[in-house]
Amino acid sequence: MKNVYDSIDKLVAYAKGNLFLDDRNADFVKNGIFRIFGLNSYENGNSSKNISDSVPDEILSGFVKACVCAGLFCEEESEYYCDAVMGELMLQPKQLEDIFNGIYIKDGAKAATQWFYDYCVKCDYVKKSKLDKNPRFEQDGLIITINKAKPEFRDPKKAAAGNSVAGGYPKCSICHENEGFAGRSKRTLRTVNLTLGGQEWFWQFSPYGYFYQHGIAVNYEHTPMHVDKSTFTRLMDFVDLYPHYFIGCNAPLPRIGGSVLAHDHYQGGGEVLPMHKAKAAFTLKSKNHPDAVIEVLDWAGTVIRVVSKNRASIEDISEAIRAKWVAYENKALGIIPQDKDGIHSAISPTVIKTARGYEMSNILRSNITNEKYPDGIFHAHPEFHIIKKESIGLIEAQGLFILPGRLEGELAEIEKLIESGKPLPPEYAPFKLVYDEASAIYGNAPKQGAHTAMRKELGSICNRILENTAVFKDKKLTVEFLKGLGYTL
Repeated sequence: MKNVYDSIDKLVAYAKGNLFLDDRNADFVKNGIFRIFGLNSYENGNSSKNISDSVPDEILSGFVKACVCAGLFCEEESEYYCDAVMGELMLQPKQLEDIFNGIYIKDGAKAATQWFYDYCVKCDYVKKSKLDKNPRFEQDGLIITINKAKPEFRDPKKAAAGNSVAGGYPKCSICHENEGFAGRSKRTLRTVNLTLGGQEWFWQFSPYGYFYQHGIAVNYEHTPMHVDKSTFTRLMDFVDLYPHYFIGCNAPLPRIGGSVLAHDHYQGGGEVLPMHKAKAAFTLKSKNHPDAVIEVLDWAGTVIRVVSKNRASIEDISEAIRAKWVAYENKALGIIPQDKDGIHSAISPTVIKTARGYEMSNILRSNITNEKYPDGIFHAHPEFHIIKKESIGLIEAQGLFILPGRLEGELAEIEKLIESGKPLPPEYAPFKLVYDEASAIYGNAPKQGAHTAMRKELGSICNRILENTAVFKDKKLTVEFLKGLGYTL
């Protein structure tokens, strides 16, 4: 047991240096850890009083090894117990929020969110060391990542349920009641409060974020995802509070929305995504709002950006676009807003704040299906499912693709086949399109290697998936749609 006590002593020392654990509370916290494991004795450890580690990974690894050897828990339970122990060592919610607010007042929003993010890394809620191992590269104007930290998610029906537990507590996986809830290994979850549109919301970082400082703003009230005029108001309230972040809302429908549709929330963070950089293919104006411009983006998806320093203009124009789109029908293009299976059209708005003012990008989405495309006419088409079958939500619609972790090994094998000139074996038959196209790229530039060819192929496929999601394949059709609202070139 001595190794267990040593590792706990090291964790306490780490918490003093990184998690604001006061010396006065050290014995109390240590006894709280002993209580988790039913330990009623203590053998003085030999750990250093000063721990230089800035992340807990190595110390936690030693703690897990010692506890497994002592029979306190098995390896498969390590995540739960690490969460429980780190939850004992860290600040309680009000203490953390008081420090956050103090930094916000003194040094500004960017410094406050940086401190909060760093704290979430140090307490092991944000799994940064795992995220840093995810392959990530830029190709053909997109950011492509391979997500090794989480399993592939293929069932859109789960999104409607929002990971809820019928009659349970908390009601879903993002309810505020999860803060400190051991039942979902959320002892290390901490949040800070927000006021958006006069409502109480809160902000938390994602433990397995897809980009830098990826987090979610969540309604305190457990209410379904929706987009209406008040959504634009709340999104702009958020970037007024945190002008260095973007924030957006998934389309509130299965197959084109996020993984939690049962609880109203937005996603954002500290990274400029590719769509934010897209230029305008066409620019229109509004007679009633001369302070605004309406841009049809030069982007693979169908996106209409409204730009103005006047919040009222943003709200009015964006709401007009939303209202027209959700009622728009064009059977020749396969666009049906509603039928016996329910509502099929929605928008996904996302905003950044720049020198031009608020830039509200409204992504037009449809989840309609037919016999040929049972997963969605405006979803990744079947030939691309081996690469990406999961929903194309807010983040990917903005040009950051999250591909399943299995691809790291599978694509590496195909690259070896390409370089050796060997044919594709039967077990890799679903990759025929990828193999053929990457082989052709490699054949034109063999010195660059098969890995470079594969990256170019992934960039091409992800761009084509975005084109699949476009409801208007021709930008001129988007212009005509806007002209129907009275906007002019």
